[in-house]
Amino acid sequence: MKITQLTISSEEKTLVDISFSLKDSLALVGQSGSGKTLTLKALLGMLPQNLHKTLKYDADFELIAGEKVAFIPQNPFSSLSPLTKITKQFFVALQRQEELLQWVGLDTALLQRFPSELSGGQLQRIIIAMALEKEPKLLLLDEPTTALDTQTKNLIMNLLKDLQSKLGFKMLFVTHDIASAKVLCKDICVIKDGTIVENGKIAEVLHNPQHIYTKTLMDASFTNRKFRE
Repeated sequence: MKITQLTISSEEKTLVDISFSLKDSLALVGQSGSGKTLTLKALLGMLPQNLHKTLKYDADFELIAGEKVAFIPQNPFSSLSPLTKITKQFFVALQRQEELLQWVGLDTALLQRFPSELSGGQLQRIIIAMALEKEPKLLLLDEPTTALDTQTKNLIMNLLKDLQSKLGFKMLFVTHDIASAKVLCKDICVIKDGTIVENGKIAEVLHNPQHIYTKTLMDASFTNRKFRE
């Protein structure tokens, strides 16, 4: 799957001008304002009306567009009604809901609870279960572990890897955190000021970064330098 051109612009300037390939799991990494969130919104069709988009892609991407794309947001509360039980927020039958909860390691009794009765990690797993309703071929992830503690973050990351192995979907992971990207993804694109400044296999890029911006992101993400060995 390849995005051959994605350009996002305002009346004054071009904000994003990139292309990338997504073979399996790709991290789009950059600081706030780098263009990564705009890229995600463009792929979801959620850009503000004052911005203009040009999007060109190969046939493989077209095949997984629409209902075959699922989205995991940063804040699960933004996707759930606080006054509605979890079971009423699915669009599939109860038996399928229970199966999906088992996939994400949750007790099916949680279906009868309200979002406020669940922890952040449980809610994020509920959102993942909901995303799997449509049997997606592409999962778009917007920093889904940012607000979680380290243990829960690792649980979510490992869960996503296991589900990808089981179900075969591709992942585009948008994040500022290279450490998380290293756990989840095989490939990386580093975005700065709306352009890709470095890309490749994530293990190779982290072992020998070529751009100073990549090194800056690495310094912000890792405290143990042994990861380069």
